[in-house]
Amino acid sequence: MRIFVVVICSLALAVAAVGGQKKDKKSHKSHAKKKHLVVAKGHGKGKPYKAQKFKLQTKTHPRHIQSVKFEQNRRIAGSEWWRGPSYHAFRDYRPVWHERSWWNSHYNRVVFAYGGWYYWNAGWWYPAWGYDPGAYYAYDGPIYAYNNLPPDQVVANVQAALQQQGYYQGDVDGLLGPLTRAAVATYQRDHELYVTSAIDQPTLEALGMS
Repeated sequence: MRIFVVVICSLALAVAAVGGQKKDKKSHKSHAKKKHLVVAKGHGKGKPYKAQKFKLQTKTHPRHIQSVKFEQNRRIAGSEWWRGPSYHAFRDYRPVWHERSWWNSHYNRVVFAYGGWYYWNAGWWYPAWGYDPGAYYAYDGPIYAYNNLPPDQVVANVQAALQQQGYYQGDVDGLLGPLTRAAVATYQRDHELYVTSAIDQPTLEALGMS
C-alpha cells in the first residue's frame, strides 16, 4: 500500500514539474513578445502649452553637438514596433540624397535651420540631405510640424515644455541633440508612450501642445 502511494505521489510531482516548465516557457515567450509589442497607452492631453517664438542662433554652425552622418536607406531602430498612424513617418523614413534643384522642384517648403535644410511633407519636417553637401544635422529623422513653426522652433518649444515639467535641464537652443532626446525619451516612458526619443504628435499632445 505504501509503495502504491509513493508511486502515485511521484507521478503527481512529475506531472506538476512538466506543467510548470511549460508554463515558464510560455511565460518567457509572452514576456519576449510584450517587450517588442508594447502598447502605447498615454495619459491624454496635458495642460495647454502656449507656443513661443524663441531667439535662436540658427544661422550659426553648432559646435557642442556633433553632426550626424548621412546613411542611405537607414531605418529608425525600433520603429517597426510603433503602431498607429501617428508613427508612420518613423516607420517609413529613409534618408535620401538629392541636389538643391531636386528638392525645390519636389517640395514647395524648404527651410534653413541651424546649419541644415529641412523639407516639409504631410505635417512633418525632414532633413533635406544634399541640399547643401556641407549641411549640419543634430538628428536624422522626422520632426512633427507643430503650430506651423520651423523645425528649430518646434524643438525649442518642446525643450521649454519639458523644462517646465522638470524633464529637461539644458539650454533652449532648438537642437534635437542627445540631451534633449534623452529628456524626451524619459517623458515618453513616464507617460506610457512609445519611446521614439523624437518629436511626435502623441508626445506633443501629452505636453499640451496639440
